[in-house]
Amino acid sequence: MAESWVNHAERIGADLHLDLSAPGSRRAALVQALRDAVRGGRLAPGTRLPPYRSLAADLGVARNTVADAYAELVAEGWLIARQGSGTRVAERTEPLAPAVPAPPLPKTPKTPPRARAPRHDLRQGTPDASSFPRTAWLASYRRALQQAPNEAFGPGDPAGRPELRASLAEYLARVRGVRAEPDRIIVCSGFAHALRLLFGGGVLRGPLAVEAYGLPFHRELLTAEGVRTVPLPLDARGARVDRLDRERAVLLTPAHQFPTGGPLHAERRAMVVDWARARGGVVLEDDYDGEFRYDRKPVGALQSLDPERVILVGSASKSLSPAVRLGWMVLPERYVGDVLRAKGEREAWASVLDQLALADLIGSGSYDRHVRRMRQRYRSRRDRLVAALAEHAPHIGVDGVAAGLHAVLRLPPGTERSAVKAAVWQGVALDGLAEFRHPDASDKDMPAHDGLVVGYATPSEHAYGAALEALCGALPPGEA
Repeated sequence: MAESWVNHAERIGADLHLDLSAPGSRRAALVQALRDAVRGGRLAPGTRLPPYRSLAADLGVARNTVADAYAELVAEGWLIARQGSGTRVAERTEPLAPAVPAPPLPKTPKTPPRARAPRHDLRQGTPDASSFPRTAWLASYRRALQQAPNEAFGPGDPAGRPELRASLAEYLARVRGVRAEPDRIIVCSGFAHALRLLFGGGVLRGPLAVEAYGLPFHRELLTAEGVRTVPLPLDARGARVDRLDRERAVLLTPAHQFPTGGPLHAERRAMVVDWARARGGVVLEDDYDGEFRYDRKPVGALQSLDPERVILVGSASKSLSPAVRLGWMVLPERYVGDVLRAKGEREAWASVLDQLALADLIGSGSYDRHVRRMRQRYRSRRDRLVAALAEHAPHIGVDGVAAGLHAVLRLPPGTERSAVKAAVWQGVALDGLAEFRHPDASDKDMPAHDGLVVGYATPSEHAYGAALEALCGALPPGEA
């Protein structure tokens, strides 16, 4: 019985696509196909070619045909044959001329040169990439692969892997005071994905109340989904939830308001839950950096006050890395089915293998240990920022509580725009506070203040001192 192509390919271990449709003999066609593959770069210098017998069987030609073709190309310098190492593509110091002159590319308008990358990145939102727990993640990934059931390698469950949902239920209850069973948790790829599922998927409808300061990206995403956002003023106690009116839902950052930095006062936490109960509304809790509080124990999640009126959304983007595209929603029971329908029948975003690895990282205790290390590092970073300001710019204050991965520097009135420009000259990338203000926020209800949003987590440890020095050089001088 003739050997099947599948069995043959499995034995030789390598596939090589060659087109033998050129006119002439099979040997000439093979020589031309190999030349074209080398010339075009499909066969890179040093690539080992299949043995005569294997390639002949693969192409359906005689063994001598392949041997003769290899010999001709060796003589021409395209290939090199050595005893014991087979036949390989020859190394060349200069690129080969194309077989057919390439047509000239159409003229396009000249683009301006790309702006020089900043020397110091103090933008908010990104953790220290050099601190990613590579060793622990690799160990968890290996264990997850070894222990994963076979069905884990099929189409993903839109709810998320049960191992991760069970680990998250335990972790969130222990660390954030969340009240949830695993079947109330749905895995997503981050906060933006959660917003798309909730509003783009028709689970929730606007209008949506939001804090007067927040991420423009989130507002733009909601606008694209046809959701009108209504700004709530902020004061020393957090969002003015007493201003809630006919909105169907409210989006808050209760543990650490983004970006201004204050927590939502206990009285207002109770007030917004009472509003949701009376109005039949829902509170979206963005728990983006709830583990990172430095002056006291972190405030528990708002969700614990009423799990049926609060949707908690979290992710691994601050604790681990934005590259780990994993987040989670802890949902009231009535929304679980709607969110699953919005996701579809299969998981299309979050890698199943990454879910299993994160579940192991949490279950092994490595996630807790990493968060504790980063909490200490970021606290030190913030302390160094405050000390640098006290020494070089004592007239500049720091707003908000000691928490998170960023701080807001309070500037003298009218100096924010010039400070951002000065930072650019100093090679520092950061944002002005005005970038985060809702366009419909009322100056009467909440006067705008000048400030800089400084992310102190992004620079590597060895570069942080220079970043602080450059930042201080960009700040407006104090009064003489």
